[in-house]
Amino acid sequence: IEAVLEDPAIKSSLFKKIDQVRKEGSIVGSNTSTIPLHDLTQGQSDAFKKDFFITHFFNPPRYQPLLELVTSAHNTPEKTAEITRFMDERMGKGVIPCNDTPGFIGNRIGTFWIQCAINEAYNLKLTVEEADAIMGRPVGVPKTGVFGLVDLVGLDLMPHISKSLVSKLPATDGYCKIYKTYPVIDKMIADGYTGRKGKGGFYRLNAQKEKLAVDLETGAERPSKKVKMQAAGNAKKGGLRALVETKDKGGAYAWAVLKQTLCYAAEHAHDITGNIYNVDQAMKLGYIWKYGPFEMIDKLGVDYFIGRLQQDGTPVPALLQKAAGRSFYRTAGGKLQFLNKDGAYEDIKRPAGVLLLADIKRASEPVAKN
Repeated sequence: IEAVLEDPAIKSSLFKKIDQVRKEGSIVGSNTSTIPLHDLTQGQSDAFKKDFFITHFFNPPRYQPLLELVTSAHNTPEKTAEITRFMDERMGKGVIPCNDTPGFIGNRIGTFWIQCAINEAYNLKLTVEEADAIMGRPVGVPKTGVFGLVDLVGLDLMPHISKSLVSKLPATDGYCKIYKTYPVIDKMIADGYTGRKGKGGFYRLNAQKEKLAVDLETGAERPSKKVKMQAAGNAKKGGLRALVETKDKGGAYAWAVLKQTLCYAAEHAHDITGNIYNVDQAMKLGYIWKYGPFEMIDKLGVDYFIGRLQQDGTPVPALLQKAAGRSFYRTAGGKLQFLNKDGAYEDIKRPAGVLLLADIKRASEPVAKN
C-alpha cells in the first residue's frame, strides 16, 4: 500500500521501483485521496496495471472503517473480489466501490461540505463555536463540527486536496464555483497553526491550558465560549426539519449548508459510484455522519426539500425530481430498498456472510411486545 505525498510524479516513480521487485500477481494499492486511477497508471507496465487498485483508507485508518476501492478495466473480477474480501474480512473495512473520479466519494462530497460550511460561516458572520454548534450533532455529524474537524485532519492538508480537486474537475463543477481561500486561514497555516498536530488551529490551548478560539475576521485569539443556539435545541426535539426551520442565524446556517451539500450529492451520486446507497455508506463510514445525504433528504422529506429549493429559486437536481412524491429509501416485502438511477427501487444487497438484526426486524413480526 503506497501512502506517499499526493504528487503523481512521485507516486509514478515509486510504482516503477515496486514493479521491479514485487512478486508476480501481488496487489499494489494506492492510498491517494483525490488522484484518479487512470492518472496513476500512466506509463506503468501492463502487468502492474492488472494488479493495481486505489485503496483509499480514511484517517486515522486504525479507527475509521471506510475503504474506498477504485478499479479499472485492467483488473479481473477475480482480482477485484480478492482485494474486496481481504479488506473486508482481514482488515475489517467497509469496502465501498467508487468510480474513477476526482476525490472519489468521501472527499468529493466531504470537501464540498467543509468549504460550503466555512463560506457560510463567513457570510453569516458566525463564530467558530456557533458554526460547530450547528454543523455538529444537530445535523448528525460528530461534535467536532466543521472547524474542529479541520483542526483534527490538519489545516495544511486542505489546500492540497482542494488544489487537486480544482485542477481535475471542470470549471462548471459546484465545488469549483464555491472554492475560495481566506487570508486569516492562509496566515494560520503559514504561522504553523495547522491544527492539533501543530500549535493548534481554530481552537488552541494557551500556557495555562485555557481553551482559545480564533476570530474568523481578524485571526486574533480569544477565550473560547460555550454557545447555546436555539436551532440546535430545536433539532433535539424536532430533527432536521425543525433545525432548518428555526428563524435565527443558526437555522439559516444549517439550511444554507445542507441545501448546497445535499444538492451536490444528488447531482453527482451516479457519476462517482453505482448508487445512492454507496454514497450514504461512504459518508457514514468515512466522515462518521449519522445519516448519509440521501437519508438526510428523507428525514427532511423529499417534497419538503424540493419545495424549499423552489422557494429559494434553486434548480432541483434531476435525481431529486425522480424521487418527488416518494422517498429515496423504502421497505417493501420485508426488504430495505433504494431508489436507483432509473427511478425504480432496488433491494440493498448485503455482502455474503453479513447478517443485520435490522434486516431481520424488517422481514418479521414481533412475537410479543410492550
